[in-house]
Amino acid sequence: MNLLNTIKGSLLEGFFPEGWDLKKLDACCKFKPGDITKRQPWWNKNFEPVPCESLGDFDTLMGHEIALEIKKARDAKRKIAMILPVGPMGMYRWAVYFLKEWGVSCKHVYGFNMDEWSDKNGKTLPPSNPGAFQNAMEGAFYGPLGKLTPPKSQRHFATKSALPKYEAKIKALKKGGAKLIVIFGIGRVFHIAFWEPHFAADYKSVAAWKKPCYRIGAKLHPLTIEQNAITSFKSRTTLVPAYANTIGPGLFLKADKIIGGCDGTMRDGMLWQGLSLWVTLRHGPNPWIPSSFMPTLPGRLFFLKELAGPLVAECN
Repeated sequence: MNLLNTIKGSLLEGFFPEGWDLKKLDACCKFKPGDITKRQPWWNKNFEPVPCESLGDFDTLMGHEIALEIKKARDAKRKIAMILPVGPMGMYRWAVYFLKEWGVSCKHVYGFNMDEWSDKNGKTLPPSNPGAFQNAMEGAFYGPLGKLTPPKSQRHFATKSALPKYEAKIKALKKGGAKLIVIFGIGRVFHIAFWEPHFAADYKSVAAWKKPCYRIGAKLHPLTIEQNAITSFKSRTTLVPAYANTIGPGLFLKADKIIGGCDGTMRDGMLWQGLSLWVTLRHGPNPWIPSSFMPTLPGRLFFLKELAGPLVAECN
């Protein structure tokens, strides 16, 4: 007895995005934990999943990867465009540490935050709000860098007025020799930024789905709301906005390199990101599973080894 054979007539019938094949999602999770890094035919030849033994290792390795890209760009005397998430977050402490240790100025860094909470019209939380992504980025990365930090004019946040300008700004940077680095986490419903799976219903083809660079006042899936209630709002669902401004595949699929992270464990063996990780790596590219496109790009996906499972039922 499980969800697959009890969903009919339940409150969950029609709840999940219509393009999800629940049987296929479940099948993605039936491999042995050690198989998670086995290469798949659709993976980019330069894509690599990197297992991490502990959260400390995860934060350090991911932070080092970010800092190293910034240093390499500085050494090559070129600008770098970075699409930045708020989640995972622990890597920023280590990125700051390495940059300070190496004495690397970030005056060549152009940061583009990938999303921000909003109302349905795209009005965002004020930067001073503790829940605002701009507040989190200033506190975790830009602020601690001190004199090495990028100029304020090169820090871009996903407001209603700024987000539509990302595409042109990034294009201009790349035309001048900059590389685009996309840093990301994977959502419970397999989103990248807040590009949700149900958006796939709005496009007639994969090619059409890949074109949009952003959405203003994007309607979030209920599981996204609950994920963030748990991970960012101390379980207080009522504090989580139902909409967000977000970049789209027209930007995150243009990465010259990706740096991804999955650290979604809790305590006593509880996980919220195991399914998300396995489906990302095993499903194959599909607009109803936005994260499934990320392995088609060059770069690394760091993940806590515990997330590989085995993903089996266990009552505590």
